[in-house]
Amino acid sequence: MESTSTAPSDQYRRSVLGVPVDACRDVQAAAIGLHARGGGQIVTLNAEMTMAARENPRLGDAIAAADLVIPDGIGVVWALRRQGVVVPRSPGIELARSLLAYAEAHDWKVALVGATPQVMDRLRQLLKQDLPALRLVMSSHGYQPQDAWPGLEAKLRVLHPDLVLVALGVPRQETWIPRVRRACPGLWMGVGGSFDVWAGMKKRAPQWMCQLGLEWLYRLGQEPSRWNRILCLPTFVWEVWRRGKKR
Repeated sequence: MESTSTAPSDQYRRSVLGVPVDACRDVQAAAIGLHARGGGQIVTLNAEMTMAARENPRLGDAIAAADLVIPDGIGVVWALRRQGVVVPRSPGIELARSLLAYAEAHDWKVALVGATPQVMDRLRQLLKQDLPALRLVMSSHGYQPQDAWPGLEAKLRVLHPDLVLVALGVPRQETWIPRVRRACPGLWMGVGGSFDVWAGMKKRAPQWMCQLGLEWLYRLGQEPSRWNRILCLPTFVWEVWRRGKKR
């Protein structure tokens, strides 16, 4: 299968600890192919989200129903290799950025939802510089009053964006997307803290740490409050090791 292929057969659904994940050679090609078939939801799965999905039925259901689940974390890649499935790690932040560049080149309509007002304002400015031809039809921060969300969601349904990037954090973004995107075309993807990084408010791990799969450790250093969420990782490793080649 060619790396540029967008055929559905290039995507094989597997599972890690009962949580689905897709093996494909080129996640950008898979995403573009999904758009060509009418769109759908993209989830970026890591070990932390895998464990959360086992405890949170709504999150688990959202991941199971997603159209493309990419192996974002090194733990998920390792777990797949234990099953004999060798795939590269596919960071969601990189896929999302490549889709923005593709959107600019192909005149896609793009919507951004999430992050703080300050981050969104800065991100708008930087995207105008970096991707001047990008059709940004909507950009709304994630700290809206409760009564503003129905109007925001209705606007999205009317706009029919080709690409919607949602930075509301896990599990909110994964469970919000399927409810809002019903009957809507386009790609809808949760991107976590990507807006903060693109806006220059937070730094991504150095390249050598990303290559070694230590990006989670760098983020922990930046955000010590994440410590409680990281405590699930030893359990993830143990469960994967105990199961061996079982899914």
